[in-house]
Amino acid sequence: MAKKATNTVTIEEKLRSLYDLQLIDSKIDQIRDMRGELPLEVEDLEAELSSLEEKLDKIKAEIKDQDNEISNKKIEIKDSQALIKKYEEQQNNVRNNREFEALSKEIEYQNLEIQLCEKRIREYQARIANKNEVLDLNQEKYNERKEDLDHKKGELDKILAETKKEEEELLNKSKDFSKNIEERLLVAYGRIRKNMNNGLAVVPVVRGASGGSFFLIPPQRELEIRARKKITFSEHCGRILVDEELAAEEEEKMKELFNKIIKID
Repeated sequence: MAKKATNTVTIEEKLRSLYDLQLIDSKIDQIRDMRGELPLEVEDLEAELSSLEEKLDKIKAEIKDQDNEISNKKIEIKDSQALIKKYEEQQNNVRNNREFEALSKEIEYQNLEIQLCEKRIREYQARIANKNEVLDLNQEKYNERKEDLDHKKGELDKILAETKKEEEELLNKSKDFSKNIEERLLVAYGRIRKNMNNGLAVVPVVRGASGGSFFLIPPQRELEIRARKKITFSEHCGRILVDEELAAEEEEKMKELFNKIIKID
């Protein structure tokens, strides 16, 4: 669509272009509304799973550290046992009681070291048991959230697959139709759409009230809107107003475009 020079485009043509763009963008909104809260739910679940994965990794690392401590203590026990054996053999070759007593003290010390190591091992084992319980609870929670995520992603992927081509085609049409609207109006249209919950920036006046907000329009203002001689903004909601007849004509015209897009999809 070639963009007309601004000074050759009538107000009526501008209004028709704006309403056509609104119809296309509303169609895109409908497609995205089909997804509902699914994209946000998927995003939240992915974030929660990532946090749980970090927590699981941390617990596993802590368990591994405790296992390493147990291994180190077992090595210390073996070293002490080796020293005890060595000292006991030396006791058989002592020359006096003083040497025997000194070796006995060393043996006693190593036995105390073994008892201390065994105590530490029991402490580490208790910590591991506790951490394994926490690990199991978090793993169960992770599995549940993963199942929820797979289900939600499956639903979302299905909707995306069903509407992807249609949405892409409509987005391209939205860009094409935007080219026929002067920058000033396009910026105003985008700002109004952003501020409206339903995304309606251009609405028809139906039975004396503006669409979207349903505020009554004074009769004189309604006559001006029907004349299509200037761009009229609602005093109440700020939307761009078009007359009902123009809206009906453009809606009928756009049906053909939408039907073609559906067939393409």
